[in-house]
Amino acid sequence: MNIEKKENIERLPEWLDRKVLKQELTLDVKKMLRSRKLHTVCESAKCPNIGECFKKPTATFMILGDICTRSCSFCGVKHGRPNFIDPLEPEYIAISVLEMGLKHVVITSVDRDDLPDLGVTQFIETVRAIKKISPSTTIEILTPDFQGKKEILNELIKENFDIFNHNLETVKSLYKEICPSADYEKSLFVLDYVKKNGKKITKTGVMVGLAEKHDEMLELFKDIAEKSVDALTIGQYLRPSRKNMAVKSYIHPDEFELYKKEAESFGIKYVSSSPYVRSSYNAENLMELIQKNINLKS
Repeated sequence: MNIEKKENIERLPEWLDRKVLKQELTLDVKKMLRSRKLHTVCESAKCPNIGECFKKPTATFMILGDICTRSCSFCGVKHGRPNFIDPLEPEYIAISVLEMGLKHVVITSVDRDDLPDLGVTQFIETVRAIKKISPSTTIEILTPDFQGKKEILNELIKENFDIFNHNLETVKSLYKEICPSADYEKSLFVLDYVKKNGKKITKTGVMVGLAEKHDEMLELFKDIAEKSVDALTIGQYLRPSRKNMAVKSYIHPDEFELYKKEAESFGIKYVSSSPYVRSSYNAENLMELIQKNINLKS
């Protein structure tokens, strides 16, 4: 079902037909973000769902600046020497969450391997700031691997957030090409450690269309299930710019549905799988399922 795509061909298959909403529909959210010097992964990573999410409105706030210390070939976020850390960022995000009336919010970040704490303090301060002025808002954090350091994870899992999300991104064999500064086994360790020691709901996300093989995806599902990860998102990789690696194939919606069924067969409790799915896209849906007493903590 894969449709091959050469690097110099830009035509998308018919099922990838998402229209970009008119600028005025997202302008209010963008103005608010700019006024407080806040960043979203929606903008920085050039997410195709930005119009839909900003219209709702919802957003995935990206803390610790908009420049990453790592350089993954798939990612549209800028990389290089990072910005300074804004001490007012947690408070500004909390105020924005309140003003937008968000029932559920996702907080993510660039990698900050340059910092002694790898950025975990800003995550903690942001969670605390949101809970202080909007205590009923549920929080999902989408974190880097924090280099797999237990002492940093131990500080984080004490906090009052609802879902821990860390993306595997791709199958093990493609790590050196796609995210050379990361490690597949280390990311699995992080998910496992937070589940066992923090008793948190855990979530991860992967992209397809990067030359992964079907049996490798099955192995990934098995690995995730063995770490008791509760939720998985699977989406089509779309090239953010010509500087990023090319799409190797476009995956048909029928194959996404097959992946969903296969992942569920391994025991993963919540699987969202379709071309435009992203790790934080419609993240509130999972939270709604949890609030309806679906047992994801066992």
